[in-house]
This record gives sequence, C-alpha cells and structure tokens, in this order.
Amino acid sequence: MVATTAMLSFISFWRAAAIVLNDLASSAFYAGGIAEVAIGKAAPWFILAVMLFAYAVCQMYVESCSMFVRGGVYRVVKEAMGGTLAKFSVSALMFDYILTGPISGVSAGQYLVGFLNELLHYAKLNIILPTNATAAVFAVVVTLYFWWENTKGIHESSEKAVRIMELTTILVVLMIGWCAYTLWVRGGHLPPWPKPGNLHFNPEAEGWLRATHLPEVIGVVGILVAFGHSVLAMSGLETLAQVYREIEAPKLPNLKKTAFIIFVYSLVFTSLVSFFAVMIIPDRIRLNFKDNLIGGLAMHVAGALPLRLVFHAFVVVVGVMILSGAVNTAIVGSNGVLNRVSEDGVLTDWFRHPHPRFGTSHRIINLVVGLQLLVILLSGGNVILLGEAYAFGVIWSFAMKGLAVLILRYTEPGPREFRVPLNLSIGGFEIPIGLGLITLTRCSPPRSSIFSPSGWQRPPASSLRRSFTEFSPLRKG
Repeated sequence: MVATTAMLSFISFWRAAAIVLNDLASSAFYAGGIAEVAIGKAAPWFILAVMLFAYAVCQMYVESCSMFVRGGVYRVVKEAMGGTLAKFSVSALMFDYILTGPISGVSAGQYLVGFLNELLHYAKLNIILPTNATAAVFAVVVTLYFWWENTKGIHESSEKAVRIMELTTILVVLMIGWCAYTLWVRGGHLPPWPKPGNLHFNPEAEGWLRATHLPEVIGVVGILVAFGHSVLAMSGLETLAQVYREIEAPKLPNLKKTAFIIFVYSLVFTSLVSFFAVMIIPDRIRLNFKDNLIGGLAMHVAGALPLRLVFHAFVVVVGVMILSGAVNTAIVGSNGVLNRVSEDGVLTDWFRHPHPRFGTSHRIINLVVGLQLLVILLSGGNVILLGEAYAFGVIWSFAMKGLAVLILRYTEPGPREFRVPLNLSIGGFEIPIGLGLITLTRCSPPRSSIFSPSGWQRPPASSLRRSFTEFSPLRKG
C-alpha cells in the first residue's frame, strides 16, 4: 500500500487560523505592557500600527508559500541567498522560538500570581507571593510538562486550538463590551498621539542610542525606535508558513482567508487591550500591572467587586491556557525547524536519533527545552527583559524572510500564484513597491537596547506591597 497526501486529513482555514492565533494572540497578554514601559503612554498607537503592518507581512508569507509548500524561513532564504545566510536566518528564528516558551510561560505565571495576590489581599491575609520568582517556577513546570508531552509525541491538535480560541473569543467580547460600558459611564481620553514629543523612552529602551540622543533629536529615529519596541505584538506569524501544508484544498485561497482572519482578530484583540488599559487604568498605578495588563484591566472596569474578581479569574484561566499553548507551539516549532536543517546536513544525524520508546527526536527536544529552562532561570521571571530580547529575534527573522522573497522576485521572475500588491512594470522590468516597502520597514526599526550593557539591566521593579498601598485609596473610593 502506498500512502500519499491524498489519504491524509487536512484542516480548514478556520482551524489553521486558530493554530496561528494560539501563538500570535497570546502576545496581547504582554505586548502592551512591555511597549508602554519602553516608550511611554503613546504605546497603543504603535501597537495598532504594528497590527496593521502585520497584514502586509501576511501577504509576504502568502507569496512565499505559493512558491514553496514548506515555505519557512530556512527554505526561502536558502533559495534566495544561499546556505550561509539561511543558517543565519534560522538562527534568528531559533532565537525567537527559544524565547517564545519562556516569555509565554512567565507571562502566564504573572497573570496567575497577580490574581492569587489579589485574593490574598481581599482575604486580609498578610501574604504576598513574590511575583517574578513564582512566575518563573510556574514557567518551569509548564515547560517540563510540554517537554514530556512532546517526548511522547503528543502535540496540541487543531481541535484543542479551536477550543482555546473559542474561550479567548468569549473573553474578547466580554472585554470589549465591559470596557465600552466603563468608558460610557466614566468617560475617557485617547492615549497621546504618536508623535516624537509624546514619546518618553525608558533609559534601557534607547540602548546604545542613549549617548547620541538621536531618538529625542531626530523625530523619525524616535518613531522607528518606538515601532521596534512594539513589533513584539506580531510575533507568531511564522507559524502561518508552518501550517500552510496542512490546509485543505484549494490551498492558496484558504491561506488568504486564514491570513485575513488572523489579521482582523489580532487587530481587534491586541490593539484594543492597549487602548482600553491606557483609557481605564489610572496612570499612577497602570505600570504596576505591566506584566498582567488584562488582569489589571479586569479589576478597573465599572461594576461590583465580586463581578470584577470573577472576570479577573476568567482572564487568568484563558491567559494560562493560550500562553501555555504557546509554550507547546515553541517546542513543536523548534523541533520541526531543527529536524529540517538536520535533514539538510547542517546538523549531524545524532540530533535526529529516535527515542528508544516513543520514536521522537528526543535529543532536539531536550536541547530546546534545556535552553528554554536556562533562559527562564537567567531572566528570574522578568517579562520585560524577555520581551526586549524576544522582539530582537522576531524582527531579524522577519527581515531575513522579507529580503529573501524580494530577491526571489529577480532571481526567479517566473509566474506566481500570488504576489504582494503594488507592483509597477516599466518596459518589462518589475518594481515590487509593496514588497520593497515591507522589507525596508522590517529592516529599519533599531533594536539597539540588547546590544548595550545597560540594556541587559533589569528595570526597577516596584514592590507589590507598595502597589497595594497605592491601590487601596482607589478601592476605598
């Protein structure tokens, strides 16, 4: 009997979108807080800009997938620029994956610890769980759990991804409705407009540019730095290329539908979280919720305290589920990428040695999980530090993919099923304006902070006890 792809079960574009959103939508739980710490109160506008830009990036992924069924970064860059740059690009992608698990696990822990401390506070118990340390312990436990699941070969199915996104959608609808009601009752103001004068950079956010004062002196540089610190909001788009081969026929039209669903969902969810947080949570205490922004939003909407606590509990449940799912996605994605480069001879066959009992590539899984655990321990559960490093990997991976697709327009100028829009032909010579602008934008935002020694310093953390002290007058009021 010959097994062919015709005998396999493929998934609908709805399920494909759910798989990608399990990774992409999880960034809504931490991207807004990280961006505001870096660039100030105007951060929601840059989160919105990044989510709009994400649709242009999706178009680039659609074009690359139309050329290669397995159109991941490694394959596309190797075809366009050779093996050396392909190794560099896949290293950036692995840097991304290695940090995806820790930042998702730690963020889930931050939401859980924040809720537990809320309950302890209202129960009049003089107990405060250390936020970062407890979140790190939770992230370690979640990572070890999915390490064992992947060693056995049990992966998150599309059915589980759909169930998670159904719960997340309920959360989004409740959040939009409740926050809209709160603004109608209390009133509110939009965040400051995204112009250079409204940007207030954290010293660590400027990195090596701090000595030059370029972000403050030259407005365009400041805008690019702010955009770079917000690009974390679209992390997870690479999963779109990974899931393409599983989409049912007609593949390309269904991939376009998948990309559109992902764009609309993430645009509404991720950007509105940031806007609502700035408009509803008071300025003096908002950064106390930088690590669990939606949890802080749940506790500041209009309504009785018991209802807000129930809403907060639902936020924690959904957040832990989707963020834990992102931990699993990181392990699965890393395993797939390293297996692919191992098959190409970049890594030795030793890495693909099957598990004696389960038959999985356990050595690759062990390597990935070991590095993720090391990152969690070194970060000490600091989401801001993890987010800064993670965004660096994201932008490098996207930039290399965009450059490769642009080069392929000239090295392989044949017909394509899909091209990124805005193409100008002059005398038979094509000028890919749309694709060029996407690539230029992704190569522009300076991610300078992690190159600076000061960029690795942990931002000053306010004690939770002081946070409750500042918060208590608002509760009494």
